[in-house]
Amino acid sequence: MSYSDFKLPELKRRFNLILEEDVDLFSAAPETPVSDWLRATLHETLSVALAINTEKGRSELIIAPILVELRKQTGYTVSFFSGVDFTVDPSQGLNGVCDFIVSLSPEQLFVSAPVLIIFEAKNEDIKGGFPQCIAAMIAAQRFNEREGNALPLIHGAVTTGTNWRFLQLDQNVVRIDRREYYVDNLQKLLGILMTITGKLAVTPTLP
Repeated sequence: MSYSDFKLPELKRRFNLILEEDVDLFSAAPETPVSDWLRATLHETLSVALAINTEKGRSELIIAPILVELRKQTGYTVSFFSGVDFTVDPSQGLNGVCDFIVSLSPEQLFVSAPVLIIFEAKNEDIKGGFPQCIAAMIAAQRFNEREGNALPLIHGAVTTGTNWRFLQLDQNVVRIDRREYYVDNLQKLLGILMTITGKLAVTPTLP
């Protein structure tokens, strides 16, 4: 078993999860100015990615430039990894490849403090990507505990590149944001990513 094999009911039973689905995680996140570089890059790449319409195209042409911008905006205090094996506990099915991992460390040679796990939506089905994303978030939580990283929250995102849906793991509570965010509002999307990395702070709004 690996991250991609999990279904939500099994995941909930195995790890004693509590799911909160009607949560507004990031509506209060402030917008962050976006560089001319990112705007110009996405102006060139977005239409190409949508025309190609493959996960690899969206990954390389939309998601990766946004994460490059995030790394720059944080003063290169975070790192990100693409398509890396993230095996933490194979006996629990916590193994496999993550599309992207954002780490709270400038170290780019290896993952050291994962805070955000990103999966690309298969067939543009964002909800269908929740189980594997949550499983990898649990793996990140256990990885940080093992390494002595004091990170109280692990975040996740499932994205088509243009549409983003965020999740949050707090101990055994999984919060799934009721909102989707879109790449046509880059300031908001980048503000959320900056908030997740701790450069900005926002309190989730519960129902």
